[in-house]
Amino acid sequence: MITKGTVDRLIRFDSGGLPVLSMYVAIGFDEFEAVRTRVNSLVTQIRPLTEDQSLDRRARLSLRQDIERIEGIPELGRGTVGAVAVFACGEGDLFEVVSLPRKVRDQVVVDQTPYVRPMLAVLDEYHRCCVLVVDKESARAWELYQKEMREIGEVRGSVLRKPDYGGWAGFAEYTVRNKADDLAKRHYRQTVGLLDRLFRTENYDLLVIGGQRNEVTVFLDFLPHRLRPKVAGVFNVDMGKVATSEDIRESAERIVADYERAEERRLVQEVFEKAAVGGNAAIGIDECLWGGTTAAIGTLLIQDGAEVPGVVCDESGWLARSGQSCPLCGGATRQVPDVLDELTETVINEGGSVEHVVVDTQLKDHITAAALRFPLPPRP
Repeated sequence: MITKGTVDRLIRFDSGGLPVLSMYVAIGFDEFEAVRTRVNSLVTQIRPLTEDQSLDRRARLSLRQDIERIEGIPELGRGTVGAVAVFACGEGDLFEVVSLPRKVRDQVVVDQTPYVRPMLAVLDEYHRCCVLVVDKESARAWELYQKEMREIGEVRGSVLRKPDYGGWAGFAEYTVRNKADDLAKRHYRQTVGLLDRLFRTENYDLLVIGGQRNEVTVFLDFLPHRLRPKVAGVFNVDMGKVATSEDIRESAERIVADYERAEERRLVQEVFEKAAVGGNAAIGIDECLWGGTTAAIGTLLIQDGAEVPGVVCDESGWLARSGQSCPLCGGATRQVPDVLDELTETVINEGGSVEHVVVDTQLKDHITAAALRFPLPPRP
């Protein structure tokens, strides 16, 4: 399973100038037999580099090791539905295979750093989510992450037995109703206690709540203020009827997907509104590359799937779409297949965040935008 730790570890990998091979291969339910053919096709694209005399001997040997190791895995991706990513640098002691929960485009990149943007884009889409299904007498909680769901807690409330009213039917019924309400309130408070413990220990991103709408509405009033912003949405389900964990997972995933798309629209709108009034925001590739160079970016927005070739100066960290020499230090630049990948890594290393935007917004015409920590200094 892909985690933020996986991405951070790869971003911080130092190849010492050696080539790093990054390969992404999509895998479906009935496509496994075709995977080897597609892997061979990707390898064919980079095999000439193993004979390229512009690379030193150690770099060529490292690439040969990487190709041989990938070709030596007869069942690459077996058991995965989505995609598999491979990162290799034989002479740098790196070889990592990561399963991704959804498909990405087949591609292979050779650069001095691991190409992590497709993996980061996938990670952006999946929040660690707590799913709670609750009624007046019971509650069950699951963790939902990257299409996998596991049960993490349960609360059973007290059940009030139906009494024999005798000659005091009206009064007894009133008493029983009050008692039932008290038991329900106690149960809801116990369920909130469970949620509070889970969010304190596991630090979930979102909370999705299922149940009958009238009961969920009452339960929401019991949530403490710190948990209410975590609620991504609610769905209708009757625990007294047959509802499988798969039904619950699908309902929760729909809510989380809607939440993610709404969050993307909100972030784009905020950045463009800030830019319109002259606030700390950058719009467009060149402005964002300069923002990355100066460590000014707090939140970077990138249109999902966009790739832009460019250059980077390994000495000063200068990022641009073109230029043979760095205007900051005068050193030679290095060409990279996707300068937005370099920008992504720079922002993360400087403590910023990156959001890949899937929905159609005004970002589509500009590719990148960013909320800045401070105004951009003049460009050289």
